[in-house]
Amino acid sequence: QVQLVESGGGLVQPGGSLKLSCAASGSIFRINTMGWYRQAPGQQRELVATVTSVGTTNYADTVKGRFTISRDNNRRALYLQMNSLKPEDTAVYYCNADIRSRSEWAYVNYWGQGTQVTVSS
Repeated sequence: QVQLVESGGGLVQPGGSLKLSCAASGSIFRINTMGWYRQAPGQQRELVATVTSVGTTNYADTVKGRFTISRDNNRRALYLQMNSLKPEDTAVYYCNADIRSRSEWAYVNYWGQGTQVTVSS
């Protein structure tokens, strides 16, 4: 019932920018913390950034000062503005959220299907 769908990935040159979006849909009562994670080939999935329901943000050291996470609670959307991209940012980026559906009392952690970001000249 609840889905997270990412968009906005693609190929970009080093130093370029991309903006990722994530839309939550379904029978949603409330969304708590949302975040972006990424997984490069042969590596474990890692935290990129998170944002709480009141806007408190947290970033991985590797992206601080280059990436900006934001959310639109009315639209149930999550964004990641990525600037000054580097080849090491190449990965599949996943949207993640703690969501309480209208049929549940507890929050459940959901993942999107991922969107590929490739930084290469």
